[in-house]
Amino acid sequence: MRIMVQKFGGTSLSTVQAREHVLRHVKRELEAGLSLVIVVSAMGRRGEPYATDTLLDWAAQNGNALSAREKDLLLCCGEIISATTLSSLLEHEGIPTTVLTGAQAGFVTDDNFGNARILDVRPVRVLEQLQLGRVVIVTGFQGQTENGDFTTLGRGGSDTSATALGAALRAEMVDIYTDVNGILTADPRIVEDARPLTVVSYAEICNMAHHGAKVIHPRAVEIAMQSQIPVRVRSTFADTEGTLVTHPEGFRDVQTGIVDRYVTGIAYVSNVTQITVDVPGGADRLQLKVFKTMAENSISVDFINVTPSGVVYTVFDSDSEKAIQVLQEISLKPQSLSGCAKVSVIGGGINGVPGIMARIVESLTLADIQILQSADSNTTIWVLVKKEDMVQALRALHASFELHL
Repeated sequence: MRIMVQKFGGTSLSTVQAREHVLRHVKRELEAGLSLVIVVSAMGRRGEPYATDTLLDWAAQNGNALSAREKDLLLCCGEIISATTLSSLLEHEGIPTTVLTGAQAGFVTDDNFGNARILDVRPVRVLEQLQLGRVVIVTGFQGQTENGDFTTLGRGGSDTSATALGAALRAEMVDIYTDVNGILTADPRIVEDARPLTVVSYAEICNMAHHGAKVIHPRAVEIAMQSQIPVRVRSTFADTEGTLVTHPEGFRDVQTGIVDRYVTGIAYVSNVTQITVDVPGGADRLQLKVFKTMAENSISVDFINVTPSGVVYTVFDSDSEKAIQVLQEISLKPQSLSGCAKVSVIGGGINGVPGIMARIVESLTLADIQILQSADSNTTIWVLVKKEDMVQALRALHASFELHL
């Protein structure tokens, strides 16, 4: 049995016209002889009746006192509505379907309500229904604890549901359908000449997702990479192949042959605050104290530079006031710069190549953009800039590495 997993996001299901495109993609793969498992998100975005954020707003307007466990029960409703709606449409077309919740599909999670982690996927019922020739529609974003409590997987959880199910079923492919035509070299709302990528490695897209690109959730990519399951990111509203996410060894661009590039894309995270804490000479334990204090107060830190003279790192603007306060409470004197943005240059070919950092510095210098901080890894170089310089920085770097070509 050749199994494909299709995942349709909220915008793919939110209108009659969008759902017609979904039906077209389903029929095409069935005609190709594939057995289909479809993972769905809640319909639409905030303000639309069944969207996840709309349900959260409803809870806030009605007492705002739900515990995390009960809130997960509420949020599971959105995907159930999507799944049953799609089931009805497919049945009307003569296509037999079975709807399964995340729990019924075999997703076992921990009890971290609101951001649960998948512990196991036991897709017995999914396989039974596929053997009967039915299309199986699974509610994404959700699972169940060993004790039977419903859980949700956090933002982007439907992507994770799709790749985890694909791995458990040993699917040939996982297709993630969105409202954009695959993965682009940059955010097209900011960089007008951003172009779609035909193929990227797991590591490249994982880094792009971690550093601000919102096309696919990084945990979903990690699961696919560990399980060797290829993923395509495609547009619901077109018949193009989109972007294939796979291993880098020998992958090819269908038009130009072997893909050989230093930089794959530019990503960004805005609204961050840079915090600097000077540490007196020899007081190494104060560096430890800084980060333990952040952890104890559930403040996420990023972009960390540690030197003998102190530490520099970033937090989200929304956490900055609390971060400064708790540092002051342990007799430190932090300095902060709010309204910053992290801009990332990402590519599997960066490691060991001379001149990449020089080109980044040159392009930003020519654009009169100050670099506040920098860091690098094997596949990513980050720079911190002021938020008002972010757009120009993205455009300058995109042009400098000729990603529009």
